[in-house]
Amino acid sequence: MRAAPTATAVAHPNIALVKYWGKRDEHLIVPLADSLSLTLDVFPTTTSVQLLPGGAQDVIVVDGRPATGEVLRRVTGFLDVLRAHARRHEPAHVDTRNTVPVGAGLASSAAGFAALALAGARAYEIDRDPTELSRLARRGSGSAARSVFGGFVLWHAGPPDAADADLASYAEPLHDARLDLAMVAVLLQTGPKSVSSREAMRRTVATSPLFPGWLASSGADVTAMRAALATGDLPAVGAIAERNALGMHATMETAIPPVTYRTHASHHVLDHVRRMRERGEQTWSTMDAGPNVKVLCPVSDASRIAAELGEVTGCRTLVARSGPDATVTTGVPT
Repeated sequence: MRAAPTATAVAHPNIALVKYWGKRDEHLIVPLADSLSLTLDVFPTTTSVQLLPGGAQDVIVVDGRPATGEVLRRVTGFLDVLRAHARRHEPAHVDTRNTVPVGAGLASSAAGFAALALAGARAYEIDRDPTELSRLARRGSGSAARSVFGGFVLWHAGPPDAADADLASYAEPLHDARLDLAMVAVLLQTGPKSVSSREAMRRTVATSPLFPGWLASSGADVTAMRAALATGDLPAVGAIAERNALGMHATMETAIPPVTYRTHASHHVLDHVRRMRERGEQTWSTMDAGPNVKVLCPVSDASRIAAELGEVTGCRTLVARSGPDATVTTGVPT
């Protein structure tokens, strides 16, 4: 008797240097603008998918516990997307193990849904190339499209008038990037956020008077960031990333009601990073939808900068570099 199809995949989080914030299509998770990120070599997520022939429903386990609420809804909804592509109906047992704190602005959903896309596609015998897998991963979490690939990655929003919005929006690696940088994560808080990224995004797009201007500037930021990466210009990369992230947080903080992820501790780190730069260090900040600050810097200086930021904040710091593609590690041959 043939064993039930099973597959396991590993994916890593990515941090956007030019942010994704705002959707054109909520159902397909198509963004309003392109974004550009760096996949990291830390905090991998490992996900196994086993089909349950004859089973009554999906079984979802996250970090050893049955999933509930929004997590359960999102994962089972994504499995429905996979089943529609595969033209199959079997429920699945999903077991996900995170090494990154979930819901704290450290891109756990990007790694999680990228791993689920690869493992689920293998288990359901969906034959897709990496570009097509990035489209699938996007349906679970937008930024997961980027975690399918390692290194610097560009996520195309696709033209607003595309005949097929799903087909037009995908991620691809930037093979012409010539920069080896480090990212120091300052882990100020690792608990769940009070406002989810999805809700914060909707509220910002709908109500912030600053959002249209930030969105327009993001297109120029992607173009400038690609040029800076191609020439290995770290100061330009850092300046663009810092400006783009601060602008995104400003749009959230002027939403109605405001979404405030930056804490007093966040501002303390942002100020210290600027002071380090004023004394000659190559340090630039970026932040995702959460209080934690990431600092771009040269690889050769990363350990020293992490030590200083840890001493200043009393918090854990972590040095990350460019990480790998998502991969299927085990699976029943198709």
